[in-house]
Amino acid sequence: SKETEQLDYDMIRDLAKQYRPKLLICGYSAYPRIIDFAKFREIADEVGAFLMADIAHIAGLVATGHHPNPLPYCDVVTTTTHKTLRGPRGGLIMTRDAELGKKLDKSVFPGSQGGPLEHVIAGKAVAFGEALQPAFKTYCGNVIANAQALSGQLQQRGFKIVSGGTDNHLMLVDLRSIGMTGKQADLLVSDVNITANKNTVPFDPESPFVTSGLRLGSPAMTTRGMGTTEFVEIANIIADRLLNPEDDKVAQNCIRRIATLCESFPLYPNLSVPVPALV
Repeated sequence: SKETEQLDYDMIRDLAKQYRPKLLICGYSAYPRIIDFAKFREIADEVGAFLMADIAHIAGLVATGHHPNPLPYCDVVTTTTHKTLRGPRGGLIMTRDAELGKKLDKSVFPGSQGGPLEHVIAGKAVAFGEALQPAFKTYCGNVIANAQALSGQLQQRGFKIVSGGTDNHLMLVDLRSIGMTGKQADLLVSDVNITANKNTVPFDPESPFVTSGLRLGSPAMTTRGMGTTEFVEIANIIADRLLNPEDDKVAQNCIRRIATLCESFPLYPNLSVPVPALV
């Protein structure tokens, strides 16, 4: 809804009854709140629709119980194996229906899937093994705490966060609060070595090529070992850059602060020799 910028299940039910879809899809690439899969199941049953959830972004949080599990409610669940699941790039299609599973298998291979990549399969096995460990649950809890620290500090600096905060690993900054587009913000943070991406916000007046938002997430930096203190600093760096877009001194200061963070939390902390640069 426009008021809460969260899913309005009553409105979804009304639309489903109006259009009678054969398939309802829930799961999003920039939704920062908990998804109620049970309510989606009720709506799907009311209109006789299949229900599919895409949990590409939240799969790791689902695996550790930090987000509700869609499998008891959905006919099909899809996900990637990266993002919060923290594995290599890949995908999964899951179902509890054996007959539907046969149809999915037949549709995917050999029609659209190529040969298996053994090294990626090995990487997935490692990621799934990690996801079974108690440390992974701690990691996912830290992912959420860090995202909330980042979101909260950006709000302190005057930025509007879509839906007022986050329950998961990501947030969506509504840049209309500072009179800037997502395209401008994306370029500005990239210039100081922060990777983000422009993103539409709910009821966005801008085109998808411009947007009014910036999507930020916490998993990668959490994996490097950063905590809430560092994420508050990251928020301040982003705010300093976006609130002073024409100030080169501020930009250089942001670059130095980012370098300090990266040096303090190296990608390969256990190596005794430096990693050679790629030429």
